[in-house]
Amino acid sequence: MTDKLYLKALRVPTDEDPLRILVSACLLGTLCGYDGSAYGEYPGVLKLLHYPTVKLIKFCPENHSFGTPREMCDIHGGTGFDVLDGKAKVLTESGIDWSEGMIKASEEMLKVAQANDLELAIMMDVSAACGSQVIYDGNRFGAKKAYQIGAGVAAAQLMRAGFKVISQRDYASLEILYLKINSTHQVDTKAKDHHETDWYKEYFKLSLSN
Repeated sequence: MTDKLYLKALRVPTDEDPLRILVSACLLGTLCGYDGSAYGEYPGVLKLLHYPTVKLIKFCPENHSFGTPREMCDIHGGTGFDVLDGKAKVLTESGIDWSEGMIKASEEMLKVAQANDLELAIMMDVSAACGSQVIYDGNRFGAKKAYQIGAGVAAAQLMRAGFKVISQRDYASLEILYLKINSTHQVDTKAKDHHETDWYKEYFKLSLSN
């Protein structure tokens, strides 16, 4: 089931029984980024704080295992699924292997999701932990910065367990979510999800038919 169909099929939440959404903590303003920031503000996610029909559970996998501040890290040799399977590694910019710590962090995030009977996750795209559609292909500070289609380690762990994960850049999906939790919301029909953008299609040489 695609993200949009899944979101349309979600139950209508109430104040007494809010929709349970797990969010990368930085997207809600927690200063848990590698440099001690929250990587800026993300109005599309922060907007959810104003809905009484939503219960937001925040978690930062990298802060859980490595603290803040910390080195930047990326996945080398595959995606988050490959890291979980021992076929790829998470390396810091100085070359330290963080694979084991990242897997432990992903397992803890899964425990949080299961304990809260999660219905959706909204996670920071491109992150080696939380990316859901696009991540870096190797060291982002290397001679040739490159992206790949794929999920980070924590997002992959959730997906493998059957949880639906979208990113803060999936604007069309977020519009569906807004309408689900607020029937008076006026949907922006021009909004696009990350994989529908011109940048994504051009970079990966894809079309929507793919």
